Amino acid sequence: MAKRNLPNESLESSSTLSKMEASTKRLKLTGRDFYESIGSPKYILAPMVDQSEFAWRLLTRSFLPSSQRSSILAYTPMFHARLFKETKTFRDHHFQPSRTGLPALPAVDPSPASSHGEIRQQLLLDEPPYLDGHPTHDRPLIVQFCANSPDDFLAAATHVSPHCDAVDLNLGCPQGIARKGHYGSFLQESPDLIHSLISTLADNLHVPVTAKMRILDSREDTLEYAKMLLGAGASWIAVHGRRREQKGHETGLADWHIIRYLREKLPPETVIFANGNILGYEDLDRCLEVTGADGVMSAEGNLCDPGIFAGTGGREEGEKSGEYWIGSDGGRGGWRMDAVLRRYLDIIYTHVLEQTPPSRQPLFVPGKTEQANGAEPLTTQPASETPATTASQPAHETVSAPLNNIISQDEGPPAKKSKPNPPKTKTKTKTTSPNLLAIRPHLFHLLRPLLSTHTHIRDRLACSSPGDMQAYEEILSMIEDVTRQGLIAYSSDPKPFEENMTTQAKEKETEEETRNTEVMVDGEEVQEEESSEPTIKKYKRPFWICQPYIRPLPKEALERGSLSLGKKARRKLEAGRTDDDDEGRGRESSRRRQERDERDGVPAPEVAKEAMVCG
Repeated sequence: MAKRNLPNESLESSSTLSKMEASTKRLKLTGRDFYESIGSPKYILAPMVDQSEFAWRLLTRSFLPSSQRSSILAYTPMFHARLFKETKTFRDHHFQPSRTGLPALPAVDPSPASSHGEIRQQLLLDEPPYLDGHPTHDRPLIVQFCANSPDDFLAAATHVSPHCDAVDLNLGCPQGIARKGHYGSFLQESPDLIHSLISTLADNLHVPVTAKMRILDSREDTLEYAKMLLGAGASWIAVHGRRREQKGHETGLADWHIIRYLREKLPPETVIFANGNILGYEDLDRCLEVTGADGVMSAEGNLCDPGIFAGTGGREEGEKSGEYWIGSDGGRGGWRMDAVLRRYLDIIYTHVLEQTPPSRQPLFVPGKTEQANGAEPLTTQPASETPATTASQPAHETVSAPLNNIISQDEGPPAKKSKPNPPKTKTKTKTTSPNLLAIRPHLFHLLRPLLSTHTHIRDRLACSSPGDMQAYEEILSMIEDVTRQGLIAYSSDPKPFEENMTTQAKEKETEEETRNTEVMVDGEEVQEEESSEPTIKKYKRPFWICQPYIRPLPKEALERGSLSLGKKARRKLEAGRTDDDDEGRGRESSRRRQERDERDGVPAPEVAKEAMVCG
């Protein structure tokens, strides 16, 4: 990939400014040269609105050995470029590279934005780093913006450029707010604007610009779209293998084969990241193999399991410390939720609040903890002897839970009931820190399997306030208690737990077969692409283990009543059309295409089925 020369204009006389003359003449690495300069990372933490903040990025990297943590490339949450440009409060609340916030840009006009970035680096030499873009803890880092004005995009990018490795343009957000604001995936109909957004930064910013996109209605259109982004100056493209319409209950499966098509049709030096269908660690390398991409992103899979990128080295360390649990069959395992929450809270204390974390007892490990304490091995109290919750003993104070609640792992949320009034801290302090505001949403993602049965913990979490560390410590204690009970019950008799899970050997034996044949669901044979049941069985773990949330496929959501179709969508479905062509741009349905090919004597092509993952 060619290197791009930065523009260089003389600046007004100033000792600080004059020092920057030489540095602005340097060459900026772009494309594969830039990718290799940051270590050619294969695993990427995707940008997530209000969810890929500093503390979560640090937590994700913490599961790797210290020498490998910089091998994960991370994106910030998506920021609104205009608000970031215009509002200092917005900048200081969302991006915190120093304790005093981002300083104002020098009032030098005209001046290339690249010089501004270099000047800012000089001005911040005496300012110790704080969180975002920390040179030791938070690199490599990409800052993502949504934008529809090149000037706004450039100004926002200039603010963050000294604290990141590149700036990314969001072209994938499918939400209604993006439609109203005319950004994200709703810029697809404005290619000239997209080109201007990217080329403006490519020509005027001292760090590279990249783009994250969704696929279009056909692979040919997707290829032309990708070529336009790269031609405008994007150093790489991250491709989400879903169309704009695939969201919520209609999320469905990402199409890895279109990403493979891009890999084969674009120049070999093009850097491509694949996004979609990543539920577990084993999906990462499989995605790279199928798509041919340079790197693979994880978003929702990471929210459910922040240790998703941890390979053998990280897991071996986790096994020694008791943080990584292995089932009795020696195959199925995962990171313990109580251990993950401990790590997460310790990061908040150490880096965000700059306090010493509270001292805690070692993690409970059946057999080891009792021996270390010189106590008799603990046993689980039978369900019939478990004390019931009474009016004088609220649910959140219940120490033990019935054994059937420990074993039960219903996928759906429990029936709603009146919430108790758990004790709250006497003083409430409002916070604007993105790292503190994100804790509760993260815990609802992370603890989903546990909260579905242990509703007293769910209720306590729902009543917690942002930044209320005392409440989170109470929740951690409650989680450690039910995890302890679950581990004791499992060590006594793992059979009830394993009845809900297929064994590792059987899974390996049947995985390839079920991927291309019919499977049994509730006694009926259905195509695997119409059922999420095989995937649920594959990733099922005990409730105290981090595990992905498997979304029902659109057809399943329709059958369950969680997804309803409007009259227009229902008519399309009845007509065999699977696309949204309100503006005449729809794709020909697979059924109609097959009928046409049969009529014209065209042989049906062999198409491998999608990997049955929905993250």
